[in-house]
Formats: sequence, C-alpha cells, structure tokens
Amino acid sequence: MIKVNDLEFTYPDGTAVLKKVSLELSFDQEEHITAIVGRSGSGKTTLLQCLARFLMPKHGRIEIDGVAAHSMTEAQFRSKVGVVFQNLYLFPHLTVLDNLTLAPVHVTGMAEKLAEQKAREILERVGVGDQADSYPAQLSGGQAQRVAIARALLLKPDFLLLDEPTSALDINTTNALAKLLQSLGGSTNFIIVTHDIPFVRKVAHRAVLIRDGRVVTHDTVESVMELFQQEEKQAEQVNAQ
Repeated sequence: MIKVNDLEFTYPDGTAVLKKVSLELSFDQEEHITAIVGRSGSGKTTLLQCLARFLMPKHGRIEIDGVAAHSMTEAQFRSKVGVVFQNLYLFPHLTVLDNLTLAPVHVTGMAEKLAEQKAREILERVGVGDQADSYPAQLSGGQAQRVAIARALLLKPDFLLLDEPTSALDINTTNALAKLLQSLGGSTNFIIVTHDIPFVRKVAHRAVLIRDGRVVTHDTVESVMELFQQEEKQAEQVNAQ
C-alpha cells in the first residue's frame, strides 16, 4: 500500500501545486492498476514525482507499506518504487540488453551473466526479446516503451509509476500496451498518470481524479471517468464562450 497524508508541494515561484493531498492506494493481483487523471496543470505529474521521490514535498508524508518514504535509503526505496517517465530515458549509446543490465550490475551488484539472463527473460515476457541487441534509435515507440518497462521490472519494484505512457503511441500500440500491463498482475502494481481516457477505461481497475492540486475522488474507473468527462465538457463550454 502507498499512503499519502496531507501532501503539499509549492514551486520556488510560490505556485502551490499540491494542496493537502491525502490518498491510500492498495492493490492485489486482480486489481493491480490505478490511474491518476486530471486536466493539464491539475498536479497529477507533480504528485507522481513526489511519489517517486524526485520532488520533496513542502509538507506531508508518504508511506510505502507502512514505512516513511523519506526514511528509506535510496537502494531500499528503489527496490520498492520504480518509474518509467514519458521520455523513457534509454541510453542511446547502449544496446537494449546493456540498458537493462546496467543498474543490476553496477548498482545492486548482480553478476553480469545472471543480469543478462534475467534481462533476456523479461524482454521475452514483454514481447521484445528479439530486440536485445538493438539500439534505442532502432526501436519503434511501442518497442521502446516495452524496453523501458522491462528495465524497471528487472529491479522487481513493488510499485511501478508510469508517466503518460501512451503519449507517443498510436491506437494499435496503445491497445497492445494495455494488454501487456494487464498481463503483469503479480509482477508489480502500476500507478499511471495519464490524460488518455480510452486507455484508462481499457487498463485501470481504479482511478483518482485530481483538480487544482486536490483529490476530488478515488473510486471505480467508470465513476471517476464519468466525472472527469463532465469536467472536460464544462471546460470546453467555458472556453467556447
């Protein structure tokens, strides 16, 4: 479980982005995907960056399975929480296989042959086993997304945060990604920040709606999506006036 209590974040220019956000995210093998949605500027990406410990909140507390996130060492935290950012950040000068084995070998001390074996296994599982010797520039958008997810999964995090995972994907590749994430129940739990409503409907089990730095609701996907779409229509009407 990830528990957020009274989280506040303010940027250096004084802009308050998160305003006393409180939230409990629990998962099981059957319901392992939660989406965080909201209009642009609502604070959803800032919340993800706080959950990933890349931003330090002004106030509040984040707990990972009952332990304060800020009290964990970097190694302890990264064994719990992984991140795949929108830009993926694959090293362009390394092959896919080398991208995957870099952290296990040089950060966690895994033997190189074991790391390579596990990397090839997980690449096969996510459907890009034939790309192990390719370079990132040779991959399609969907292949690169799968490689980035495989790299994160190799460290076996309990929770994997995905930032706008469908932003560069076409509809067919998006559908394939949805099926992949659904198939990974038992491997990890996903928290997805996205504005892609059809994708959320396909893949998520529960959803969180954020508005103006506050949690509006945390409920079933259908309930949250209905409310979110109502907000989008109201915003369109205001902009049209």
